[in-house]
Amino acid sequence: MADNSLFLVMITGQVESADFPLYDDLYCRISVVYGADWLLVSGLEEGTSQITKKTKDEKQKFVWNFPIEVTLKSTNPYGWPRLVLAVYGLDSFGRDVVRGYGSVLFPLVPGSHKLQMPMFVPESTSLLQKFTSWLLGTRPEFVDPKFVTQSDGREVTRVRSQGSVSISCNIMTKDVSTAGYVVSSAVKT
Repeated sequence: MADNSLFLVMITGQVESADFPLYDDLYCRISVVYGADWLLVSGLEEGTSQITKKTKDEKQKFVWNFPIEVTLKSTNPYGWPRLVLAVYGLDSFGRDVVRGYGSVLFPLVPGSHKLQMPMFVPESTSLLQKFTSWLLGTRPEFVDPKFVTQSDGREVTRVRSQGSVSISCNIMTKDVSTAGYVVSSAVKT
């Protein structure tokens, strides 16, 4: 007998471009994060893009067009998949430095979607830490970029907004209604 509570979610799309006015030569690392009840059926959970320069036009965007393609299955919508992004660039000493972190929940509604992900970077919490960071040339960063999806410890983290990333995605679902869930793009009044 088949499990009627199992449903599939397929996510395809791309990390299209980014807006970081103060920097050049950036790349991104992506991770697809999901709850404990979810299982990866196909695709890659993580990836790293190529390094890109700003476009020469007036928009000065970073264009990656980095593909996203995962299929997941679950019995429970809790822990719905989300995309985590970490953008890196080189500092004046040639070291990789984080330029932004961000996270966005993939839409629940099937169809094509355009998403804007605001990015942020951690800040030093004291003047001594800021001075030490400046002196040693090391900026604060998270040990694990997936930290941005968790609530534990976030209330004491100081961050600063910095840039944004454009994402396009297509969401396809199978057997969601069979599992007892209603997902609709039309709002009923």
